[in-house]
Amino acid sequence: MPSLKDLRNRISSVKATQKITKAMQMVAAAKLRRAQAAAEAARPYAERMEAVLANVASGLTDGGPALLAGNGRDNVHLLVVCTAERGLCGAFNSSIVRLARERINALLAQGKTVKILCVGKKGYDQLRRQYEKHIIELIELRSVRQIGFENADVIGKKVLALFEAGEFDVATLFFSKFRSVIAQIPTAQPLIPAQIPETRAAGARATYDYEPDEGEILSTLLPRNISVQIFRALLENAASEQGARMSSMDNATRNAGEMIKKQTIIYNRSRQAMITKELIEIISGAEAL
Repeated sequence: MPSLKDLRNRISSVKATQKITKAMQMVAAAKLRRAQAAAEAARPYAERMEAVLANVASGLTDGGPALLAGNGRDNVHLLVVCTAERGLCGAFNSSIVRLARERINALLAQGKTVKILCVGKKGYDQLRRQYEKHIIELIELRSVRQIGFENADVIGKKVLALFEAGEFDVATLFFSKFRSVIAQIPTAQPLIPAQIPETRAAGARATYDYEPDEGEILSTLLPRNISVQIFRALLENAASEQGARMSSMDNATRNAGEMIKKQTIIYNRSRQAMITKELIEIISGAEAL
């Protein structure tokens, strides 16, 4: 049985940890408000970009640019896996990696070639244990205090350069969509070829005329759309990360409080037992005299 000193040290250690988790919870709550506002502000722009692409694509007589119709092959898949740079955020990183791992295993089982572009160190650390030979690059954003479009544009240009060089045929973006503090949805979004909603494309031809022609407009919009979708994914990830961290730190703080209560009870019982033992020894000695 541990001594009273050991119990006191253990209680002090848990109390110090509880202060840290409580502080991290408050910091995450403050960051969440800004991250959530940024993610929600980016959604309408990304959705309107999809709507414009659907309207323009509906007027094409041929398949359209390769970014829209693909290159006709389905052999090499690029997976852009976006995760956090830091941990202590519950199952946020592992849920995204789990979804990516399921897709990787399914593609490998079909005989496809898989290449992985990791955005965020935590996803890279998990994926390299099993798929290190498939990872082509790691992009770290640890030094970025606030995600901007320029960060997403750098990633988008890397993806475009790889596609133009014929390094892959199909690209998929993995991230976590923010719903609430306790709910983040791991999402796999097709990136190349671009995903055009069929319901929006139907009937759009009768409403708009474009000058220059649709092919020239798409050649400008489609590369930008890749950066826009990546930017949206990074913002959704930032909000999801802070929400998951806030929730996990709240649980950790509560668990620390319960542990402190249990250890305090053990300490008090041990102390009472020692006092009782000393009293018995004193009484026994007095009776012996």
